[in-house]
Amino acid sequence: MITPPSSLRRSERSRRATLQAALDLCTEKGYGRVTIEAIAARAGVSKKTIYRWWPSKGAVLLEAFTDALVDATPFVDTGDIGADLRTHVAGAVKLLTVPPFGPAYAGILSELHHDDVLAQALKDQLVDPRVEEAVARLRSAQDQGQIPPGANLPLAVEMLYGPVYYRHVLRKPVQDEETIAALVAHVLRSLGSPGY
Repeated sequence: MITPPSSLRRSERSRRATLQAALDLCTEKGYGRVTIEAIAARAGVSKKTIYRWWPSKGAVLLEAFTDALVDATPFVDTGDIGADLRTHVAGAVKLLTVPPFGPAYAGILSELHHDDVLAQALKDQLVDPRVEEAVARLRSAQDQGQIPPGANLPLAVEMLYGPVYYRHVLRKPVQDEETIAALVAHVLRSLGSPGY
């Protein structure tokens, strides 16, 4: 039995084209000059289609950024929490330093103050899931004896990510390998991890 096409179902090809168009335009024009009309024209989809799937350009770029960040920063478990966190943070730092992702994320953050829907989407789609994954990775290290029982894992995640995003938002120099290593060591030392 063939089911009729649903207006609520997204074509993956159109979705990818829309996300790529938004990222390309962000690189070419800067976040502030990107419009839904321009994204639709570049992607070869209608404006109506975009608004059916996303409420704003910020939501389009948030989905594109989230996809890229998840791909660039997996939570691996090699058995060495320090090495794994260094790799993870380095992936985030690298993504934030290259157009269009760094400028797109800065633009998204600038809109949060006057777009409650985008702020909630950022929390639901990016922040909360990533924090949960980070806490789960730290809990695994705790189970392996690399982090003491009773350590405040959610606070450790904030300590780990805070400096990365602080530097990005304030356009400070990006962290190099040595700075990332020092950050990870500091967080693990604050948790009372052996060897730090």
